[in-house]
Amino acid sequence: MKPDTLQRPQGSPLKVRCCIVGGGPAGMMLGYLLGRAGIDVVVLEKHADFFRDFRGDTVHPSTLQVMDELGLIDGFLKLPHQRLQKLDGLFGSTPVRIADLSRLRTKYPFIAFMPQWDFLNFLREAGQRFASLQVMMNTEAVDLIRRGETIAGVRANTPDGIVDIEADLTIACDGRHSTVRQHSGLEVEEIGAPMDVLWFRVERKANETEILFARVEPGKMMITFDRGDYWQCAYVIAKGQYDAVKARGLQALLDDVVRMAPVLKSGIAEVKNFDDVKLLTVAINRLPRWTRPGLLLIGDAAHAMSPVGGVGVNLAVQDAVATANLLADELQRGCPSEDELDAVRRRREFPVKMTQRMQMIVQNNIISGALQGGDRPLKVPLVLRLITALPWLQGIPARLLALGVRPEHVQSKAAPAR
Repeated sequence: MKPDTLQRPQGSPLKVRCCIVGGGPAGMMLGYLLGRAGIDVVVLEKHADFFRDFRGDTVHPSTLQVMDELGLIDGFLKLPHQRLQKLDGLFGSTPVRIADLSRLRTKYPFIAFMPQWDFLNFLREAGQRFASLQVMMNTEAVDLIRRGETIAGVRANTPDGIVDIEADLTIACDGRHSTVRQHSGLEVEEIGAPMDVLWFRVERKANETEILFARVEPGKMMITFDRGDYWQCAYVIAKGQYDAVKARGLQALLDDVVRMAPVLKSGIAEVKNFDDVKLLTVAINRLPRWTRPGLLLIGDAAHAMSPVGGVGVNLAVQDAVATANLLADELQRGCPSEDELDAVRRRREFPVKMTQRMQMIVQNNIISGALQGGDRPLKVPLVLRLITALPWLQGIPARLLALGVRPEHVQSKAAPAR
């Protein structure tokens, strides 16, 4: 196993062709692809490991296809996961079917539910065979290195102190709260979201078999995910209502949860106080400009997505594949020009905007109405009634969910084996 530090003379900066900030799906996939292409690349991950509760766990067919194209799919699917084809829910007391992936003509017609830390660890271990790729854990980018108007790398905090990492190209994949973006001065266009999410876990019994289920009631919405030995629960609330939920008290929240999802009753005692309930503030935004000279932002750093559809991981992977396809050859020679870097935005902006637009339609026409509450019974929206009643329609949302607007395929070449 390669070390997580690069060898350098004491006190001197690290020098690499490409520095990727952030070890999430975009950063680890892009690091793998560039390392595979023989490009000298380092990925910086500020934590000591990938274990975090608030990470997307849905690996969609578009990402499974990428893993297949890289020759990684067999090992990947040996990791513990659950497979989901049909997305069902309750709208009030009415069962609805949202999508049926079994209707897709694709090699992998299912969503793989897998803890994101397993996905990221898998990419990290698979990339260890590339001598040109290094992953530095416990390394947090805290500032940018500038030479005039050009970004020339990052200053990072490591267990051994502050280190300068000089790079021909810096790529920010450090999420929706991107430190690199803050220091870059790039402006964010906020689009908004009508909801926040309370995130908690409940013990799962061996005989409980439900993988994913969505429940909508007046003023309330909840989704449960099977994570093997526990349920991951997402309780959706109206934007800014967290204090009101806390004021009602924990027991009132848990009573609502159990009434909506009786399967959780046996394990709900695990939620002992509000410290066990984490608030996720939902945001949708994007950058009009993704570049500076020597700098590119992709993934959530360039466009934060709503949790609607669970597409964030897969859009990040698609960004990484497109970036490698467009820039790997140029990186062999040095830093691409800003116009060449901007080709990534030109390629990915349309699917990002279309996906966000579809998320907004769901939020504004289904979620917002449900969260407004009231005494009247919920009426199932016409579109959900049609999709549920006409099975052939279930393939349309399935395709948008599974493959996205413009799925990317691996075109960057692997370096010759040495």
